[in-house]
Amino acid sequence: QTVWLEPVDECRIKDIKIFPDIDESSVRILTDVTSTGNYTVKVVISENCRVIYTGSLSESEVIRIENPRLWSPEEPFLYDVQLKLFCGDKLCDRVESYFGMRKFGIDRDDKGIPRLTLNNKPYFQKGLLDQGYWCDGGMTPPTDEAMIFDIETARRMGFNMIRKHIKVEPLRWYYHCDRIGMIVWQDMVSGGEYIGSLYAGVLPNLGIHVKDSAYRRFKRDKEDWRNEFKNELFEMIDTLFNSVSIGCWVPFNEGWGQFDAEKIGKAVKRYDPSRVVDHASGWHDQNGPELKSVHKYILPVHLPKSDDRPFVLSEFGGYSMIVEDHVWNRKKCFGYRMFKNKAGLTAAYAKLIEKQIIPLVSKGLCATVYTQISDVENEVNGLLTYDRDIQKMDEAVVRALNERLIL
Repeated sequence: QTVWLEPVDECRIKDIKIFPDIDESSVRILTDVTSTGNYTVKVVISENCRVIYTGSLSESEVIRIENPRLWSPEEPFLYDVQLKLFCGDKLCDRVESYFGMRKFGIDRDDKGIPRLTLNNKPYFQKGLLDQGYWCDGGMTPPTDEAMIFDIETARRMGFNMIRKHIKVEPLRWYYHCDRIGMIVWQDMVSGGEYIGSLYAGVLPNLGIHVKDSAYRRFKRDKEDWRNEFKNELFEMIDTLFNSVSIGCWVPFNEGWGQFDAEKIGKAVKRYDPSRVVDHASGWHDQNGPELKSVHKYILPVHLPKSDDRPFVLSEFGGYSMIVEDHVWNRKKCFGYRMFKNKAGLTAAYAKLIEKQIIPLVSKGLCATVYTQISDVENEVNGLLTYDRDIQKMDEAVVRALNERLIL
C-alpha cells in the first residue's frame, strides 16, 4: 500500500464516510474528528467546478442534490467535496474528496427473474478477473499509468466490471475505476491453508457443497485465525467504503479459508447495505447472501437449479495461449484449454460466449467474470501477456461480443 507522512493539527478530520442516496436525491457525510472541544465542519460540494452546496455539517444533516447526475460505467460522473474543520476561529484541517450518485442492488425484472441492478434498473455486469500481479513488481504496480492501462484496456474491450481477486489495491487504483467507469467486485484477501483437491476440486464440480462450520476441514480450526480474518475484513470495507465503483463484496473464494460464510455474509450486508454481497464465490455455497455464485472451467455452463438469488458466473473461461518470450516461466505454464495462435484463441472465446453465455442471459444470468485480464506468473490465460506487451485476442471481436451481453 502507498505510505506517506503528513503533518496534522491535534484537532483534525480523521476519517469521513459518504452515503449517496439516489432515491432521495441526497447525500450524507459523516466525519470522525479528533477534538474534545467545540468545532465546526464546513462543506462545499461542486459539480464540474460549479458550487452547488455550501454549509456547516452535522451528523444528522442530509444534503439535497438537485437533479443529480448518476454514476455509471457509461457516464462515470463524480461530485467534488471539500471539508474544512474549524476549532473556534482557527482552520485546523482541510480534506478534499469526491462521491458518485449511484445505487447497487437486486430486484426482479418484468419476468420475475432476480437481477443485479444499477440505479434501480437491471444491469448486466460483464467482468474480468484481475489478480493484480506485475512482472516487474510482484503485487506492486510499477506506475500509475500501468494501473490505468489495465482498466482502460478492459473498458475499450467492452467490459464494465473487474473482480479484484484476493488483493486490496492502493486507493489510487479504485480512484481510476471511479473516474474511468468500471464497477469493482472486491475480494477479501484469503486466509487458511490449501483445503485439498477433494474439497477444492472434486466435490464442487460434482455439485456437492459441504458445511463450512467444520473448521478443521477448511483449515480454520484456530479461533484467533477466524477472529483476525473478521477484523481485517471489516477494516478492508472501512478503507474502501467511499470508493464509488465498488458494487460487491466477496468475503470467500473457492473454499480457501472459508468458515461461517452465511453468517459473515449477513454481517457484511448489515454493515454495508449499499453493496451486494457474494458470500462464497465458486465452490461451497452456504445459501447465504446474496448471489448464486458459480465457477465453471472446461465443463459446459448451465443454468443452475431454481434459486431465489441472482445467478452470476463469477469465474469462467480461462482459455490460454503461450506467447514466446512473453511468459514468466516457459517450463511451467498453466491453462484450462490451450491454443496455438490468436485466431484460434479468439474463435474459441467467441464460440464460448455465443453458445453458452449469451443464451443464458435471458434465462437469468446476471453477471460474468472471465479469467482473466492478464497472464499471472505460471498462468497463461490472460487477455494480455504478463508484461502487457501483447494482446492475445482480437479486440474488435471481444468488444462486439460484449455489446451483445445486455439486458
